[in-house]
Amino acid sequence: MKKILLLFGFLAVAGAAEAGFRCGNLLVETGDHESKVFERCGEPEYMEERIGYRGQRLRHPGGLDIEGYEQVIIHEWIYNFGPSRLRERLIFENGILVEIDDLEHGY
Repeated sequence: MKKILLLFGFLAVAGAAEAGFRCGNLLVETGDHESKVFERCGEPEYMEERIGYRGQRLRHPGGLDIEGYEQVIIHEWIYNFGPSRLRERLIFENGILVEIDDLEHGY
């Protein structure tokens, strides 16, 4: 049982380590603020801003509906590091990096 838990612990750490990429020799990872990413990687090739909403609707059996939504400012940045590396798409919500996606090779 201990071996299984230890294995899951290593997998969790390995997965967390992959949730980032390098700008030069500096690591960028989910949870970083936009200013930190900009400082480490410079200006992205592409930037877009949009508004999103997240929330939920709760229904009580007695007929009461409760809705809770919040507005989220979403920034999408794309970095192009040239033909020897993959392009990276970064998604920020309210200034915090929440998603990193590898795209095709750069140019």
